[in-house]
Amino acid sequence: MEKVVITDQAANALMQTLDHGQFTSIAILVDENTHIHCYPLIKHHLPEHTLIQIKSGEIHKNIETCISIWNVLTEQSFDRQGLLINLGGGVIGDMGGFCARTYKRGIAFINVPTTLLAQVDASVGGKLGIDFEHLKNHIGLFSEPDQVIIDPVFLKTLPDNELRSGYAEVIKHHLIADGKGWDRMKNSHFEEMNWKEVIEHSVKMKYGVAQKDPTEKGLRKILNFGHTVGHAVESYLMQEGRAILHGEAVAVGMVAEAYISNTRDLISAGDLTDIQGYIQGLYPKAKLSARDIEAIGKYAVQDKKNKGKRILAALLNGVGNAVWDIEISGKEIDQSLRYYVDQT
Repeated sequence: MEKVVITDQAANALMQTLDHGQFTSIAILVDENTHIHCYPLIKHHLPEHTLIQIKSGEIHKNIETCISIWNVLTEQSFDRQGLLINLGGGVIGDMGGFCARTYKRGIAFINVPTTLLAQVDASVGGKLGIDFEHLKNHIGLFSEPDQVIIDPVFLKTLPDNELRSGYAEVIKHHLIADGKGWDRMKNSHFEEMNWKEVIEHSVKMKYGVAQKDPTEKGLRKILNFGHTVGHAVESYLMQEGRAILHGEAVAVGMVAEAYISNTRDLISAGDLTDIQGYIQGLYPKAKLSARDIEAIGKYAVQDKKNKGKRILAALLNGVGNAVWDIEISGKEIDQSLRYYVDQT
């Protein structure tokens, strides 16, 4: 994890990186929230730079926003020795990295993730991209950041629902790769988490998987557990004007895909009950009608992991293990979402 720094002194870590770099120009990408709450924590430690502010939210993770970023870089005469610092959550990291790696065929970028979701998931692994026609991350590429600087202090700026959204990925990491950790987690209390330890566990796990399979040809696909159904739910509800947070959608997806795992005798009924119960205790229930469930299945056909029209998912093969490229049917997705809806 030589490119990942976990520290309680983000500003100092960033200064050291900039001191050792030969950057002709520096820009910092923020949204209106990180501009107010996070930028003041580092701005006085930085050399002269350009501030680029975009609108927050997944709805703005699109080509129009990229054009606005590229326009600023062009207007400020950034050359290929320029640097873009992405200060924000997963949207900022994904889109900022995408813009950096495509501007003049690639400039350096550093991620300073400010949400738990970005710290434990989006900032590590080199997935960059934007949404297209309401399909998540439909356009993008693989490219690791030049550095990731993670500081738990930024979590103090988050509302509770954003913190819980990020925690969904932490749950996923335990379910797919740490059965003993899951046994401890399911008996833990969210309010008592040691966030530095939580972040270190998830980053180490994800970084190790990504290093073994950087372009998602095999093993890395276990990280998609909960995301085949979850992304379909997220995309559909956003299109309907009923958007929920990414982690909330993944929480729905993990319950649904754990249900499918159980119907295939890959996990026990007791494991399914534990997963459903723990997740239900942390996240608001997504309201899904029969019409919604039918439409969500159609969105799953567009998932990036599919081959042709075959819907491929990662399923649990015992808690703490996962298998990937498992074909699931639209009927199974419908049944899994009905199970989710029926749980009280």
